[in-house]
Amino acid sequence: MDLVGQGDGRGRRTERVRLTPAAEEVLRVLVDTHGPVMFHQSGGCCDGSAPMCYPRGEFRVGGADVLLGRVACDTPFWMSADQYRYWQHTHLTVDVVPGRGSGFSLEAPLGVRFLLRSRLFTDAESEQVRAEASLPTGADVPVAGQ
Repeated sequence: MDLVGQGDGRGRRTERVRLTPAAEEVLRVLVDTHGPVMFHQSGGCCDGSAPMCYPRGEFRVGGADVLLGRVACDTPFWMSADQYRYWQHTHLTVDVVPGRGSGFSLEAPLGVRFLLRSRLFTDAESEQVRAEASLPTGADVPVAGQ
């Protein structure tokens, strides 16, 4: 069951994260190479922060981590609870830019890095979010990260 797919009575939630076409293309290459993957955002506070991309199941999601949604290739996008407190009022777009980021994110060997661009929710989106149930956390998902 996709816990993020519940929300407004029609089975939908306010979209919180999406990929640019360029980021989706890189993600598809990574999935073709590594199998299912996941994103996790654990640091950063503003545009330009870099979500990490890991083979699914190789990063342990904490019980308080928040599942923002699923992007292309049924890829879960997780965020640490501390970061979610900063980003909860925003829509995030995952983009890709040339250059290597730090860390062990799967896209680094391709000479690119994922980064976040954000915008505040519109008034209508904010109202919808307030009406929705809380987002699932690692404690709610049977095999966190999946």
